Amino acid sequence: MAALSSQSRGVVRPQQHAEQQRIGYRGGGVVVATFARSDAPALAAIAAGGALGSSLRYGVAAWLPRRGDIPWQTMAVNVVGCFAIGVLMVCVTEIWVARRLPRLFLGVGVLGGFTTFSTFGVEVRTLLESGRTVSALGYLGGTVVASVGAVVIGAGATRWWRRTGTGTAKGGRR
Repeated sequence: MAALSSQSRGVVRPQQHAEQQRIGYRGGGVVVATFARSDAPALAAIAAGGALGSSLRYGVAAWLPRRGDIPWQTMAVNVVGCFAIGVLMVCVTEIWVARRLPRLFLGVGVLGGFTTFSTFGVEVRTLLESGRTVSALGYLGGTVVASVGAVVIGAGATRWWRRTGTGTAKGGRR
């Protein structure tokens, strides 16, 4: 954004103007998100996926009982969601080239709605404020390590599955 602000003081070259129009630059250093009508299908896919993902998250939270200090429901959805994004990213980049809308529906919508970093942050803060520092730090560290590990395991398992010969979709790359 700083680069756009400094450019607005001088002569705007045609390519700069095109870039500013593309990102919704309105002058004065303010960037406003704008969407073209062509973005409507993408936004609809993300919204539908988000509704499904957040509904799944609610279902998991209702299904898993809360035990002790650690909010296991949030940790479970974040770790499972990270595993799923590891699988999805290998699928859309190495196995089959996903079309834009299914990728947005699944990755941004479903998995974005299913996982919840904001709830995780609030839960850590709540544990800290209530004096349960050990639980808060354990939850914080455990969730981060387990979530990153889940991405690595999900991606690795998908690559392994692909190498065994069962993971190549019709028309996929080998």
